[in-house]
Amino acid sequence: MNIPILSLKNNHFPDIDEAVKERDGLVAIGGDLSPERLLTAYRLGVFPWFSDNQPIAWWCLSPRTVLFPEKLHIAKSLSKTIRNTAYVVTMNTAFEQVIAACANIQRPEQDGTWITPDMQQAYTHLHQIGVAHSFEYWHQDHSGSLKLGGGLYGVQIGRIFFGESMFAVTPNASKVAFAWAVDFLKKSGIYLIDCQMKTAHLMRFGAEQMALKDFQAALNSYCDLEPLLSFNQKILKNNGLDNIENLFQAA
Repeated sequence: MNIPILSLKNNHFPDIDEAVKERDGLVAIGGDLSPERLLTAYRLGVFPWFSDNQPIAWWCLSPRTVLFPEKLHIAKSLSKTIRNTAYVVTMNTAFEQVIAACANIQRPEQDGTWITPDMQQAYTHLHQIGVAHSFEYWHQDHSGSLKLGGGLYGVQIGRIFFGESMFAVTPNASKVAFAWAVDFLKKSGIYLIDCQMKTAHLMRFGAEQMALKDFQAALNSYCDLEPLLSFNQKILKNNGLDNIENLFQAA
């Protein structure tokens, strides 16, 4: 199998249809993780996925798993947790903590992580230029200190949000953060959330499979549209915690 190797001289990607038909979606290897290349890739439906000490690998999966924000499904048990638990969900207050936690969390179905140090650095750079965003779930411990219990991050281009990873060290923390993140994305006019791969966890939230040609058409239509709301640092939901601004100043 001949795998194309990307040049460092430009951000061109080879034919994606050929990659899907002949290499199970492996588009190419090599290149770099510069913001320009990453943004070019996402607009094509391509994303990097590789392990440490391996060359950068670029993928495009077909069909694509997506979630339309208006179709989000919240189970009754999670809805009860969202209503009755004390927490705060924020956006862009701890991006580096979130991506590091996503990289370090132990996942039963995975050996190691694809969120390598180089990937963390690349996506932190995207965050610094206002393209990658994090959503955080905070709770208070017995001393009243604010603790990061879970969260998620992804890349936003126009009215498309490309989900990358989530983590939780507190039960249901990432699920609650995800629910409020999707609520915000819906209000922002985000057309769809790219979930990349099909998992039972995502399907329970209402994710569905989308033909690659339709996914690429959506990217062409919505990546150039401005979102309705700003993606600045903010509190999305305070569910019962007092003096939260002081807590954030101390965190």
